[in-house]
Amino acid sequence: MNLKLFAICGVLLAVLVTQTGEAQAPKPDYKALAATGILERLAERSGVYGVPPTAKVPGFIADAGWPQKLPNNWIIGQVGGLYVAPDDHVWIYQRPRTLTSDEAALTTATHKSKDGKPVDAMGFLRPYGALGDCCLPAPSVMEFDSNGKLLRAWGGPADPDKCKAGEGCVWPATEHGIFVDHNGFVYLGGNNPNGNPNGSAWASTNGADGMILKFTKDGKFVMMIGGPGGKGPDSNNKDGGRNGTPLFYLPADITVDPATNRMYVSDGYGNRRVVIADAATGKYIGHFGAYGNNPVDDKAAAAAGDWMADFAKGNMKPAFFRNPVHCVKISKEGLIYVCDRGNNRIQVFNGRDPILGKECLNPAGEAGKCGFVKEQSVALKTNGLPGSAVSMNFSTDAKQSCLYVGDNSNMTMYVLKRDTLEELGRLGRSGRETGEFHWLHQVSIDSHGNLYTAEVDTGKRIQKFIRFGDEGCSGQQPRMLDSKIRCCLGTADAGQQKPFRAQQSPLLCSRFTSRAATSV
Repeated sequence: MNLKLFAICGVLLAVLVTQTGEAQAPKPDYKALAATGILERLAERSGVYGVPPTAKVPGFIADAGWPQKLPNNWIIGQVGGLYVAPDDHVWIYQRPRTLTSDEAALTTATHKSKDGKPVDAMGFLRPYGALGDCCLPAPSVMEFDSNGKLLRAWGGPADPDKCKAGEGCVWPATEHGIFVDHNGFVYLGGNNPNGNPNGSAWASTNGADGMILKFTKDGKFVMMIGGPGGKGPDSNNKDGGRNGTPLFYLPADITVDPATNRMYVSDGYGNRRVVIADAATGKYIGHFGAYGNNPVDDKAAAAAGDWMADFAKGNMKPAFFRNPVHCVKISKEGLIYVCDRGNNRIQVFNGRDPILGKECLNPAGEAGKCGFVKEQSVALKTNGLPGSAVSMNFSTDAKQSCLYVGDNSNMTMYVLKRDTLEELGRLGRSGRETGEFHWLHQVSIDSHGNLYTAEVDTGKRIQKFIRFGDEGCSGQQPRMLDSKIRCCLGTADAGQQKPFRAQQSPLLCSRFTSRAATSV
């Protein structure tokens, strides 16, 4: 045999043997890496800042290696939902249809468009097959362990068999909001008003998203609460959905109280309420708007315009939620926290108060009436959508003494002392690097106090922040001069509702933003 040919065969054999196994990456020299100061730089970039000497808060550092590499050449789009389940598994609800054609370059034609051109499942032209060697849209629902390893993935355009019309399931046109309850059921929402995202062919003809879907963890469909096709806001609807369940209109978030098995839905991008339903049956129990008001006056809310119209008139207590009512969370003691994103505020309700959700009027916004407890403004002067109070969660100490609040406009997370709702520090800034945020959209936490975040728009990622040091929040901000408070309020009346503590900082006063109204 020719020696040259023999050598070539040997090289080819070596290549083939290498390709049959897992490709090996160089092993890092951890001592050498530590000497570079990489950990210190990461801590400086992604840690909590602005903590006064009179307070203590948990410390955080971003885990730049989380999550692990996805299998199957998968890539994720905008992350519309994020929740850490009781077993510390991290669930995300991502939007494959927000990927661009080049991001999903490995897709091929699955059918023809109306004008006869070959397109993939998301409607992208594929006349000659794939555009490149990466990537494919991942399924919409994904479960990770705490180390970032993908455990399960199902649903959405990549896995349409999980939601069949013949079984009474309609997949949302835009994925928004996920929750895993104490019984292991997975709940999904949606917030598209017209059911036709990006011209995609899949799940695009059902009308406005007005449903909550319930599945097992393996993706077996259980039931649909509400339904698609709502024609507009109806914040007092009780039974207009499938099987006599309440019809939502672009619902944003879901939570279930393990003590009562009551489901709370922030409803949402179209309606202006929180709906209470039986998580087992989906049947209506009650609903409430701002300050616990029921019924909700949609007509008056629509006529009022956006938040800055009230702010300019000095009305710091709008009597209604403004769209979107973006999140709903439950503390250990049964307090219901609501992100009134359109009004740049948080409102708190007593979930154990029997009047909450029943017919009740509280026009003056009195604490102790209609189940209303208290409220707090967040980045008060933020102008229009995307708004400030976008998501929140509680620290893991016994008192849940910290409240972590994500801000979608100012691209940061506030660390609040939960009992007073005053700011003690911040995590993250606007940016694209590790530990920074672009359209921060969801905040969740595991049993060890590690934080997880999700981003939409062109952010399209999830991040993990590892907690160290204190588990809870203590202390307070130094008392500030009333003149600074009035400056940031934009009013001479210091007796009006005090702003969120972030407003008492000249730094934030200079950072108020004006953004176009965008549904995210």
